Amino acid sequence: MARAPLLQLTDISLTFGGNPVFEGLSLTVQPGDRVALVGRNGSGKSTLMKVMAGLIEPDRGEVIVPTGTTVGYMEQDPDLSGFATLGDFAAAGLPPGEGYRVEMAAEGLKFDPHRPVATASGGERRRAALARLLAEAPELMLLDEPTNHLDIEAIGWLEQQLSETRAAFVLISHDRAFLRRLTRATLWIDRGEVRRQERGFDAFEEWREETWAAEDEARHKLDRKIKAEARWAVEGISARRKRNMGRVRALQAMRAERAAQIRRQGTAAMALDSGTQSGKRVIEAKGISKAFGERVILRPFDLRVLRGDRVAFVGPNGAGKTTLIKMLTGEIPPDTGTVAHGTNLEIAVFDQARASIDDSATLWEALTNDPSMRVSGRSDQVMVRGQPKHVVAYLKDFLFDDAQARAPVGSLSGGEKARLLLARIMARPSNLLVLDEPTNDLDIETLDLLQDILGEYDGTVLLVSHDRDFIDRVADTTVAMEGDGRAVIYAGGWSDYRAQRGEDAPEPAAAAPARPASAPEARKSEAPRRNGLSFTEKHRLESLPAIIERLEAEIAKLNEFLAQPDLFQTAPAKFAKASEGLAERQAALAAAEEEWLELAERAEA
Repeated sequence: MARAPLLQLTDISLTFGGNPVFEGLSLTVQPGDRVALVGRNGSGKSTLMKVMAGLIEPDRGEVIVPTGTTVGYMEQDPDLSGFATLGDFAAAGLPPGEGYRVEMAAEGLKFDPHRPVATASGGERRRAALARLLAEAPELMLLDEPTNHLDIEAIGWLEQQLSETRAAFVLISHDRAFLRRLTRATLWIDRGEVRRQERGFDAFEEWREETWAAEDEARHKLDRKIKAEARWAVEGISARRKRNMGRVRALQAMRAERAAQIRRQGTAAMALDSGTQSGKRVIEAKGISKAFGERVILRPFDLRVLRGDRVAFVGPNGAGKTTLIKMLTGEIPPDTGTVAHGTNLEIAVFDQARASIDDSATLWEALTNDPSMRVSGRSDQVMVRGQPKHVVAYLKDFLFDDAQARAPVGSLSGGEKARLLLARIMARPSNLLVLDEPTNDLDIETLDLLQDILGEYDGTVLLVSHDRDFIDRVADTTVAMEGDGRAVIYAGGWSDYRAQRGEDAPEPAAAAPARPASAPEARKSEAPRRNGLSFTEKHRLESLPAIIERLEAEIAKLNEFLAQPDLFQTAPAKFAKASEGLAERQAALAAAEEEWLELAERAEA
């Protein structure tokens, strides 16, 4: 017997002034659905999700949730007013005795449930909202950008939770790897129309291109038909007016249909000018380290960055990625060691916190008040890669319309703020580009364009990101902040880094606490580790035997491969690569076995 839908939208229409956001929209979400909700920035993804959650009332149509069905919604900017701590907010609504659910989620998402709401960052508030949703375990979960402000380890934990849940979910995210792993269907919002395909995000881009190709072909056919009918109207209508008025009306209808078609939004006209070529050696860091009080951010570390390198920095939140980049660029000094810069450096910085943009300023002011972009004596023009350009024209290059030019920056969405910051950076020449979490809030099309631009950029790139797919596409070197101040350099992007560490090798240690704990606090926090296992450690203990077995099998295969008598002479490169792989897996095996013994002993105790 077929089960009733968890959610049904019928003939939904919604307008916020101007053109409708949705018109005649109908869709259903069935039990077990795992749906990616995708579309351009500003297409209405979050609005549609709020309609699903019952937070926005449509102008017309019905939102039907069967009696007894539970729907949970994680919004981008949760309201925590009225709660003392993040844990109080996350546990609100849970039955007595089930607070452990919040503790489990807080451990995986890596936030302190005892932190006061008043001192919590925006990222911590979002993680608390996500923990609340997971703890409530509704039948349908609506998740709006859940991976923003999560580090890669926490994203992996969330992936695991969602892959194992029996609940249905609808998911908005820019993280391709996250969407590919989790989704089985795709909702695509395009110019107010919502299309559905019963395939996961992995098939989305092919589907989108096929849809657009069919649309272009249909528009081309309509244009040719209009042209032919218009010629007939001019040449033959005078002799047959009464008999052919139906054909004239059909021509008018075709013209009206063509005029009503909404053009696809283009991609931002982004470009980078590498300006003066820097020296071959861009950055030479030797023995640099950093600590804040007793908290060690970076132990002595060496790094050489050459012209054209693309270096990605990965690791847990708070591990020191941004601090390391600021030391490398000279913004803050290291405690020990030296940082030498090459010649002719012109640095442009994309700031994770968007701190360089004043929310109270208008978009016009954000560009014209920047000294590096100002055109002498002109308040309506900016200097773009050496050429003056009107402010509104340049804003249009980055997909802003005329009305937004005088709007405050604070009214922009996260993706629009990111585009505005990119507009400022790309207006001036640079040969060292520092990108701190550039992928947050950007839609997939803009990410594709940014990746292409970075591929053609002649300068050097330092990148901090938790977007694994983006790192794979851009980086040729990865610096992993392993925790406790350790930083290790790996060749390649994210997948290469994981392969060199051994797939499913123990994850990097969590970053040290922001302040040293007092003796009573330290004893309190250490007690559970001496007397038992946390939820994550129990899961780790259960998964380690399979990891050990796989590593042993891989070691056996590599030993068999290396045992070929003439391998070194006939294929020295393969011999060297296999030897490196063998050493890495042997080290990973030893670490996994040691970890299993420690966890098993503590579990028995």
